[in-house]
Formats: sequence, structure tokens, C-alpha cells
Amino acid sequence: MSPVIIGSFAEFEQYNGQELGASEYFKITQEQINRFAVATHDHQWIHTNPERAKAEGAFGNTIAHGYLTLSIVPYLWEQIVDVRNLKMMINYGIESLRFANPVLVDSEVRLVAKLKSLADLRGTIKAEVQVKLEIKGQKKPAFSGVLIFLYHFAS
Repeated sequence: MSPVIIGSFAEFEQYNGQELGASEYFKITQEQINRFAVATHDHQWIHTNPERAKAEGAFGNTIAHGYLTLSIVPYLWEQIVDVRNLKMMINYGIESLRFANPVLVDSEVRLVAKLKSLADLRGTIKAEVQVKLEIKGQKKPAFSGVLIFLYHFAS
């Protein structure tokens, strides 16, 4: 699926209240989990020790850090929406974020996004995007929430 191409406020406005689409599925590997643990100094065994996680953990295997799943949002978001003609984009905030389901190692996830609201704040475009990170084969998403982006279009 090709991303939705947005080049202006008027083009963005057409999608207000509508689903924007879904990214491709992305596999979460143990190597990625381990690298994230190193980067964040979060080496909790439920993430980094497969043997212990299988023997003692509640999920039968290691799980991805919740913040690791959140950190792949920019990569997945770019597969859904291609915003062009920008001077600058700012990640402004996250509202109502809930981690609802653990992501087991080697699971595949994808981002699904809906444009909740759009506002022109004197030339700065505030986009509130309702998102959920789906886990392939699971009914309950890994997380859901509202991402807030500020876009400054070049013209």
C-alpha cells in the first residue's frame, strides 16, 4: 500500500475524521530488543533473558519493551503518510497512551492510524492522530493512543 501524500493543510483537511491507513507488518527480533536494552539501560530479564523468560516469565518468552514498540512509530508512520512541502515537523505529544498487550519476541506489528482532528494554529498545523499498534494474530493491540504532530508547511 502506498502512503497518503499530503502537501498542504487543505490536502490534510480532506482526511479529517478518516482512517489514514496501516503500515506494513514489522517483526520485533531479540537482537532489536537487546539493542534497545543497551540504548536505554533497561536490561530487565523479561526482555533480555530468553531462558529465564521461558522458565519464569508470564508470557513464555521475552517481550519487547513498551517504549521500544513506541519508538518504531516514526518508521511505521512514514509508511502511512508522506507529508511533503515541510519546513519542519515536531512530535508535540501523546495522549491517552495505553500499553494493552505485550509484544512477544518475533511477533509482527503494524501501525493503524486515523486522523482524529486537524487545526490551523496561525500557520502551524496541529494534527491529532489516533493510533494503535496491532499484533499479527492478536485481537488486542500492543498499544493505543493519540499522537500529536505539529507541521509547518513551506508554502
